[in-house]
Amino acid sequence: MFFNKKKKFMVIGIDGVPFELIKDYSKKGYLPNFKKLIVNNKFIKTQVPVPEISSVSWTSFMTAKNPGEHGVFGFMEINPENYSYKFLSFRTLREKTMWERLENCKKKSIIMNLPNTYPAKAIKGYLISGFVALDLKDSVYPKSFLKDLEKINYRVDVDVSLAKKDKKHFIKDLHETLDIRFEIYKKLIKTKWDLFYFIITGTDRLHHFLFKANDDESHPYHKDFINYYKKVDEIVGEITEEMNNKGIPFIILSDHGFVKLKKEVYLSQYLKNWKLLEFDIESPRDLKSINENSKAFVLDPSRIYIHLKDKFKRGKVKKEDYDSIRKDIKQMFSEIEIEGNKVFRKIFYKEEVYSGRFLNIAPDIILLSNYGYDLKAGITKDSLYSDSEFEGMHSQDNALLIDSYDLGIKNQDFIYEIGQKIEKYFY
Repeated sequence: MFFNKKKKFMVIGIDGVPFELIKDYSKKGYLPNFKKLIVNNKFIKTQVPVPEISSVSWTSFMTAKNPGEHGVFGFMEINPENYSYKFLSFRTLREKTMWERLENCKKKSIIMNLPNTYPAKAIKGYLISGFVALDLKDSVYPKSFLKDLEKINYRVDVDVSLAKKDKKHFIKDLHETLDIRFEIYKKLIKTKWDLFYFIITGTDRLHHFLFKANDDESHPYHKDFINYYKKVDEIVGEITEEMNNKGIPFIILSDHGFVKLKKEVYLSQYLKNWKLLEFDIESPRDLKSINENSKAFVLDPSRIYIHLKDKFKRGKVKKEDYDSIRKDIKQMFSEIEIEGNKVFRKIFYKEEVYSGRFLNIAPDIILLSNYGYDLKAGITKDSLYSDSEFEGMHSQDNALLIDSYDLGIKNQDFIYEIGQKIEKYFY
């Protein structure tokens, strides 16, 4: 451990990378830089809040708060008056970020490609939004830096549509996007900063569409999968070598793990079969036509809301019936099997996993599946489950951390606890 009077800190995020994959690839010699990092630094598994998706995880990390305190439980919510979907914006985030609080200590930050930071807000430093970002022009602060990004055709994300029609082109796009992002990193690292976030998200995209190539040597894209990781290893090696040479502490972390996907599971269809979810039209596309007799509904990916009176316009469930309905739903989901295998690993009530001022708007039940079962709302589906176009899905408990400073992070700490310890480092 060393002490740095200037109090700088580097965060390298690698979206969706599981602990076990880095451990395995390092042993096989694919990742020489990671291998050295594992030997010389703390290397542990961490976990993320449920639902195990980037919007919740990265928001928990950057605010250093659990979801009950920052109020983000997914990529979208619904309007309780008309049941329309509303996508969450960085500008409406109701909790300050780590770097906003550090500005009170006159700290300057650079935030690159962090999910759930669109549209970009003013910052003492630089911010380039990560996905979901609709327009590069609204993804950059200060605006004067936009020209630098446009000159080299900076991309906020890869074109995931390519993965469905031309995987070779998709892989090429993954490499090009990462190369361009690293070029901007090399420009910004030379400026003045105290806190730096550099996030790689291509790993998550690779995993969703090609995760079976990870350990299957006969897979047509096995070598391509490994080669992308080799590039990530080279970039991480270059960044961490510079940080070590300058005496700047760093962490490398992921926002969730990844596992092979077996089936997509459509939670709304189960609720419909149990007569707990009804619609006023035969083929609903969303929740706008939900019937007032519905006891519950689902928002992606695994959030169940009780249709409470006085909370939702058409809700009729009384407060005195709330606990019994939750108990019944939990029991029914706990018994579900697909092809002889239990689907759910754990089923939580909101107060078991969240705390804070936004507990009242949290999902009432959160489902955590066993590995391989990808949970969806699935309102438009006509089956309980099906195969998927994806090869991989998120996992909650196999995220990774490499810590050069020894911040005191323990095995299976939550991602927001990691954020708390980084922030504490500056004080």
